Amino acid sequence: MDEVITVADAFPSHSKSSSPSSLFTNLPLVSAFLAFSIGQFLKVFTTWYKEKRWDSKRLLGSGGMPSSHSATVTALAVAIGLQQGTGGSAFALAVVLAAVVMYDASGVRLHAGRHAELLNQIVCELPEEHPLSNIRPLREPLGHTPLQVAAGAVLGCIVSYLMRKSLPT
Repeated sequence: MDEVITVADAFPSHSKSSSPSSLFTNLPLVSAFLAFSIGQFLKVFTTWYKEKRWDSKRLLGSGGMPSSHSATVTALAVAIGLQQGTGGSAFALAVVLAAVVMYDASGVRLHAGRHAELLNQIVCELPEEHPLSNIRPLREPLGHTPLQVAAGAVLGCIVSYLMRKSLPT
C-alpha cells in the first residue's frame, strides 16, 4: 500500500477557475455587493421622500430605509441557497450571520441611536460654560426599525433571485 495522497486529492477543485474574473461571476458575492449598493442608493430617495431634502451623505451613512446590511446578508444567504441548496454548511452559516446582523440592526444599534439622540439633546441644553457643551454630537442614525430591516431583507431576496437569472452558471 504505497498510495500517495496529494493536496489536489484532499481538496478537489471546483469546476470553475479561481481567476480574478471568476469573482465577477460568483453569485453570492455579486448579489451581496449589489444588494448593499442598491440599498445605500435607495436611502437617498427615501430620505428625500420622508424629509423633502436631498442628502448625499446617505450614500455612505448607516441607518435609514432600507437596511443595506440586511439586504447584504439576506442576498448572500439566498444566493448560496439558490446556488448550492439549503442543506450545506455555507447556507447554514449565511443564515445565522443574517439573523445576527438583522437582530443587531433592529435591536442594539437601534437603541444605541436612540440613546445618542437623547444624549445630544441633553448636551444641547447644557450651559455654555459646561465642559461638555462643545463636544461633537453623537451619530444618531445607527440602527433600523423592524420595517427597515424587513425592507432590506426583501431587497436582498429580489437581488439574489434576479442575479441568478443573469449570471452564468
